[in-house]
Amino acid sequence: MLAATGSLVAAIWAELHLKTLLLAAVALLFLADYLKKRRPKNYPPGPRPLPFVGCLFHLDPKQPHLALQKFVKKYGNVLSLDFANIPSVVITGMPLIKEVFTQLEPNFLNRPVTLPRKHLFKKNGLIFSSGQTWKEQRRFALMTLRNFGLGKKSLEQRMQEEASYLVEAIKEEGGQPFDPHFNINNAVSNIICSITFGERFEYQDSQFQEMLRLLDEVMCLESSLMCHLYNIFPRIIHYLPGSHRTLFRNWGKLKLFVSDIINNHRRDWNPDEPRDFIDAFLTEMTKYPDNTTSFNEENLITTTLDLFFAGTETTSTTLRWALLCMALYPEVQEKVQAEIDRVIGQGRQPSLADRASMPYTNAVIHEVQRMGNIIPFNVPREVVVATKLAGFDLPKENELVLESNWPGLSCSFLSLLLSKNLPSSPQSMRS
Repeated sequence: MLAATGSLVAAIWAELHLKTLLLAAVALLFLADYLKKRRPKNYPPGPRPLPFVGCLFHLDPKQPHLALQKFVKKYGNVLSLDFANIPSVVITGMPLIKEVFTQLEPNFLNRPVTLPRKHLFKKNGLIFSSGQTWKEQRRFALMTLRNFGLGKKSLEQRMQEEASYLVEAIKEEGGQPFDPHFNINNAVSNIICSITFGERFEYQDSQFQEMLRLLDEVMCLESSLMCHLYNIFPRIIHYLPGSHRTLFRNWGKLKLFVSDIINNHRRDWNPDEPRDFIDAFLTEMTKYPDNTTSFNEENLITTTLDLFFAGTETTSTTLRWALLCMALYPEVQEKVQAEIDRVIGQGRQPSLADRASMPYTNAVIHEVQRMGNIIPFNVPREVVVATKLAGFDLPKENELVLESNWPGLSCSFLSLLLSKNLPSSPQSMRS
């Protein structure tokens, strides 16, 4: 009897002990999360974040900028919003954004790097690099792109040539309904490809079509739930199946595609006669054989992908918005067509010189960009120096914060071109 009682007490104690440990662990995690997210008294206002997930459930993952409008109306043009474990400040309104990027820009020079991108690219490239790497790569990219036609007449001629290829591809559809997505992607990407790779790709090129498909897919995957969870619990999510693994696999294939092109360039590369961006980068690499700068193959691959991504996705999406608007507003389409026929006619291609003579078409293009708003959030920046903005205090890294997956970051910084009085319903094209 005593033995049975002792065994029962031991079993109860063991279970209570386990529950106590679990309770203590959960309490510790919540305390750590609370300490990590503590804000100074004069921090911008915003919705109360939940433990670990922050304000993710306050946002529509498909249209987060629309969900933010109610917060802008409630809290004003400077508000705090935690994206999972990433404390963030969002600013809205053109006057405030101009103040930040003209008067306070040195305080926000760095870019925060998400854990998936850090896993894939470290801090290489143009878009998410910071400090010396960003300065070197940006300076070199601007100089090289100008040398190969950016902002010059020669680039306009490449656009006109590619436009004719796109028109022919559309004609091949025989007037039947079709999805123009990848044809437009192919046409737009060929412009940047002619500068970075030194060649354009045919619309039937299966390898290039696969690259465009992968690029399109990673855009969606990077905003998926599993990728957000990877930022919060990387040591756990890394070993689980999900969209983050597909993202890593797709970026790996894209890197391999660019790496193969670089290797092909090396076979007939002449340092004295660079044909494109890759050739120029290879030449720059030879100037620093001791690897003391950011000019190395990893940066070449990442920078090339950044240029390819930036030179494809945004323009392609804007053009698809334009087609949609023309379909939805046939009366606007008729006026644009009439102006084109009157100014350009059917015998030649349009050029930038025609812009001054086509005010209605110019206005429609700007209206498409207003309605499409394809990048409502700017690329985020880090607060690298404690800063006062619109009366609020934005801190740099807090020494009391416990282990952080974002070293050196207490606050990322997003700019959003909204105002407090924006309507929350979809808008129509203004005539």
